[in-house]
Amino acid sequence: MKHGALAILPLAAGAAVYGFAFGLLAAQVGFPWWGVTLMSGMVHAGSSQIVAVEQFAGSASVLGAALAGAALNLRYIGIVASLSEILSGLSLRMKLLTIHITGDENWALTMAERAKDPAIGARFLIGSGLVMICVWTVSTTLGAVAGSTLPNLEQFGLGFAFTAAFIAMARGLWRGYANLLPWSASFVTTIAAVSLGTPKAYAIVTGAICGLVISHQLRKRGKTPK
Repeated sequence: MKHGALAILPLAAGAAVYGFAFGLLAAQVGFPWWGVTLMSGMVHAGSSQIVAVEQFAGSASVLGAALAGAALNLRYIGIVASLSEILSGLSLRMKLLTIHITGDENWALTMAERAKDPAIGARFLIGSGLVMICVWTVSTTLGAVAGSTLPNLEQFGLGFAFTAAFIAMARGLWRGYANLLPWSASFVTTIAAVSLGTPKAYAIVTGAICGLVISHQLRKRGKTPK
């Protein structure tokens, strides 16, 4: 757990920056600081929180925001499936806790470290996850407190902090030119869906499905490296 907690610190520092930015923007669309704290601790999924806040900013209903966030979080089905071997020795209670504190960053780090050392497992995932959920909750809360007293900061481009974070995360997942076709297909499909008026969350899911289908076909043909 200590190894995981220390290894995740560079990613946690980056998450703190866009967590603070998220808190600022959430406060500016009317979220109280305690609402941001509860969302970060109980939902703990940055991308779906961002989408939900955007939905609320657009006067969407609570149900619409929840559905948009849930659609975007469908990727966690695959993430949790990839952790089946790591989670196999845990009790049901610990499995649920571990799944809750698993995010994009500590999942990606755990899988990368496990590829180098098969001994890396649940303790590493839990240690890194505990750091991430603490950093995310604290940074978003601080951002919300600051955002309730500061002028509109969207004009300074803070919204791009989220995009920059996901670009950095995607760079860490790049495995060479075998990724180029499925990633490009996902990108083009998502942009096309948004251009046609599809809600962003569903457009992202559509693009992801398209990329998965192409990736599966390439793997069947033996063109994707293990």
